[in-house]
Amino acid sequence: MKQGNYEEENELNILLCCSAGMSTSLLVNKMEKAASQEGVNAKIQAVATTEVRNHINDVDVVLLGPQVRYLLNDIREIGDEKGVPVDTINPMHYGSCNGKEVLKAAIQLMSK
Repeated sequence: MKQGNYEEENELNILLCCSAGMSTSLLVNKMEKAASQEGVNAKIQAVATTEVRNHINDVDVVLLGPQVRYLLNDIREIGDEKGVPVDTINPMHYGSCNGKEVLKAAIQLMSK
């Protein structure tokens, strides 16, 4: 993978959001494993959508779980204020906990 400038020397900070920050925790583990295998230095954390404002200054990208996609416009506004891209996680990748594909999507979102 090693897309963009997110190889060993640069840390990519990814924030995953869901209703309580718990359902995305398994995906965080899968993404961390994928990042390690791909040589991507990434800090990935999961929080409830109500916590986005508390973390927005420390992240490079925000991804929403499919179950909270209805909040995309609201959270995208928060991201736009800070220059942080926001999008939803592909429901197929979320449901199958495909950490590699979600990591790839985060990196591609950063490259736009």
